[in-house]
Amino acid sequence: MSGNVNKGFLQCFELRYDSAKPDTSNWLGRTYNSLKKDFIRNFIEYDRWVTIFQGLWVTIKLTFFSLIIGIVIGFIVAFVRCTYIKNTKRGILLKLFNSIFQVYLTVIRGTPAMVQIMIIYFVIFMPLGVDKFVAAVVCFGLNSGAYVAEIVRGGIMSIDDGQQEAGRSLGFGYMPTMFYIVFPQAFKAVLPALANEFVVLLKETSIAFYIGLGDLMYSVNAIRAATYTQFMPLIAAALIYLVMVLVLSKFVGILERRLRNNER
Repeated sequence: MSGNVNKGFLQCFELRYDSAKPDTSNWLGRTYNSLKKDFIRNFIEYDRWVTIFQGLWVTIKLTFFSLIIGIVIGFIVAFVRCTYIKNTKRGILLKLFNSIFQVYLTVIRGTPAMVQIMIIYFVIFMPLGVDKFVAAVVCFGLNSGAYVAEIVRGGIMSIDDGQQEAGRSLGFGYMPTMFYIVFPQAFKAVLPALANEFVVLLKETSIAFYIGLGDLMYSVNAIRAATYTQFMPLIAAALIYLVMVLVLSKFVGILERRLRNNER
């Protein structure tokens, strides 16, 4: 009798245990269907994927033009700063430009990029009717230029003074010596740091949507507002930025290898 009771109890316990176990297949199916539904809603319906690619194109253009401006400003500022440091004979113009660039570096490196872009657009450019894209390019170009300047200055200062003396012994003046002898060596030395700055610039452009520029993050936020979903649009933005950073890092790696091969 007791054996039958125990057997019945065990069967009842097993039945309750089996019913309490989660149905993994159903959970996976529901999750898949939910993700599929969100994907279609966020990217397929109303051709919202077009909005993503339009914003991506704006981000790429913004990064490219800001990068060009940042490199030009950075090398000019670094050249003036290094000339001021290395030369004992300092003219009035050299002192003036060095002081201006010191203030520029202090202000740009000491304030957040978001504050800078809001001041440049809302305070300076918007009253003049200047386009948002132009304002963003100027802002990020100035911001990147400050960091590029310090990176390049460090690279130039790391080059031995004997390189300049060798250039002068070959009949080069100060400017040709800097451009043909010092700058190429400094560029090779600071290329990894410059690549890191370019990656930072690419990611930093995501704040351009604060002034209403239709970049990638602006497009993502528009989709979030239209679909009332958060996960899918934000994950898509993160993946797109990750892919762009990986591509940029790969390109820089190829450039570094070619520069090393040219030295042999």
